[in-house]
Amino acid sequence: MTEVQFHFNVPDRLHYACRLLRKALRAGTPGVTVSAPAATLARLDRALWSFDPQEFLPHLLLRTGEQPPQRMRRTPIWLVERAEQAAQHPVLVHLGDEPAEGFESFARLIEIVSTDDDEREAARRRWKHYAARGYAIEKFEVTA
Repeated sequence: MTEVQFHFNVPDRLHYACRLLRKALRAGTPGVTVSAPAATLARLDRALWSFDPQEFLPHLLLRTGEQPPQRMRRTPIWLVERAEQAAQHPVLVHLGDEPAEGFESFARLIEIVSTDDDEREAARRRWKHYAARGYAIEKFEVTA
């Protein structure tokens, strides 16, 4: 069963996502998928290029319906609008307002929630969605 985690009170979701992705790569995680709306993915793509000038975080951005070229399929971070585009990865980081579709095919789902009231309300709805389906949820409070 998918392990569901919520990381609350994140000051900057994209910066936190970059840190989380770097940590996953350093830990040897074989692949991480990030699902979000297209505009969020575009901002995350730019952030990953400039996050750490001393380190490259290999990633690819896939539009809905796109498949990566064969030579890029082993890229460890995939940015997608729909999680099922990269279901072979063990970890899904979700930055959308609605529950992540297809999250069940991942070993772990990580929801990143900022301090914004609207985002927190959307996170409550996602939490209820996962809990109603019987998933145990871990809560992490991020401190500055």
